[in-house]
Amino acid sequence: MNEDAKKRALRLLEKRDYSRKMLMDKLTEKGASEEDAREVADWLCELGVIDDARFAELVVRHYAQKGYGEKRIREELYRRGIDRELWEDALAALPRADDAVYLLLRSRLKARDGSPEALQKAHSYLLRRGYSYGEIRAALERYQSEIEETL
Repeated sequence: MNEDAKKRALRLLEKRDYSRKMLMDKLTEKGASEEDAREVADWLCELGVIDDARFAELVVRHYAQKGYGEKRIREELYRRGIDRELWEDALAALPRADDAVYLLLRSRLKARDGSPEALQKAHSYLLRRGYSYGEIRAALERYQSEIEETL
């Protein structure tokens, strides 16, 4: 195993967490061979320094706290090279999206603007954040019924 690749990997991991794939990509980007990068990543996985299941949980928690939906979080897990079999356990920790979608919708419609243009913009925003049509529809219905109650 290449000592330079090991040292570089440890320096990288001092700064932030990486998935196995992300670390391998970073090492090859920095000049390590694919074989050396794979050996170092395998070694770090055996030691428990790299744990893709733990990393998947971090990704889910991070993006959920930022207000992203399940679809967007799945894209992030894919982008980071996490095996799909680890996704479901990590995604099981997601809180229910109902309140999060509703709060994001209300924050987008600050002045209680229920115009079709404002609702369409808010709808598009929530889709980009990774929420499903059903989740958005439920939030819009809740929002509109709340407006009707105040009138």
